[in-house]
Amino acid sequence: MCKVYNTIGSLTAIKHHLQRHNITEFNSLKEVMDFQKNYDATQQKIMSDHQLLITKEKNKLSTDIPELNNNINTRKIKVEGELRFEIQDLKQKLEQLSTGRRNIFQRLNGYFKKRSLKKEIRLKENSIDFRVSQSVEYLANSLAEKNYRYQYITSRFTEAVYQSCAVPLKELERKKRIIDEINSFIYGALGEQKVVKELENLSDEYILINDFTCSFQPAIYYKQEDQYIKSIQIDHLLISPAGVFLIETKNWSEQSLNNLNLRSPVEQIKRTNFALFKMLADEASNSNLGLSRHHWGTKKVPIKNLIVLINQKPKEEFQYVKVLTLKELIGYIKYFAPVLLENEREKITNRILSLNQ
Repeated sequence: MCKVYNTIGSLTAIKHHLQRHNITEFNSLKEVMDFQKNYDATQQKIMSDHQLLITKEKNKLSTDIPELNNNINTRKIKVEGELRFEIQDLKQKLEQLSTGRRNIFQRLNGYFKKRSLKKEIRLKENSIDFRVSQSVEYLANSLAEKNYRYQYITSRFTEAVYQSCAVPLKELERKKRIIDEINSFIYGALGEQKVVKELENLSDEYILINDFTCSFQPAIYYKQEDQYIKSIQIDHLLISPAGVFLIETKNWSEQSLNNLNLRSPVEQIKRTNFALFKMLADEASNSNLGLSRHHWGTKKVPIKNLIVLINQKPKEEFQYVKVLTLKELIGYIKYFAPVLLENEREKITNRILSLNQ
């Protein structure tokens, strides 16, 4: 089985994008795509779940309100009874002070005690309603809230449901918006995954490096486009007995194929080929790659350019670049005769991995 290094680039970009926006529940590309596919159904389920929650809340309120009313009435009767018992006890004490023969000092002391008791009785009698109301105030407030909520749900059920599910719906919408921002990466990752699965079926003579990125300092001058190459990136780099294959994957629709505003993958891969060829050629000429010598001279590392289109490809042929469908990929790679020995492939792989950023 083919040995594989690195995660595909589009998948890495998707993961970083989601993490930046605190979206961490997805563990695979399939889960992300399933989220997009099931968005409407998920939205409906949230609303349905909250309809059920509001219905349950209404049913509970219809039970709680009568029970709370009973508790309030029971509490009122109990507190009023306790207060009247206290008053009756004070009245009995007052009667006791009014009986018996006493001297002037006892009568004077009794006068002030009776006056105090009468005042206390009067205050307690006048405060019965207040103290009873105060004793059930927290229950009455709760009853008022429950009555208001019950009436609100009964008269405006739909609005109550929307209020209940507003937060999860808003979060669902946020996730969809953030995921939709990277649709191009999602389709790209899907295509790259399919290519990787195809290449993984190759034997262990093949080594696959995904998302190869390399920077150059000083920059490499690219005469064909009269520009300097500071860095390169390629979706897949396959080291094989037949040489090195640069593979750029495009999961494009027919509309994208005909879009003049999209950057040409042909020019992109040719630019990458030039930089990688120059790098490996310099290494080979300096014997850093340790390639076996041929009596004619220094061996060249063959580098072939492939663009793999998942769905369809253009009819045109392009110079120095082979455009294939996914089904054609493995057959094309195996078509070429081997030119690199096992130890040479290992040295090329190690050198490329050391440059990979």
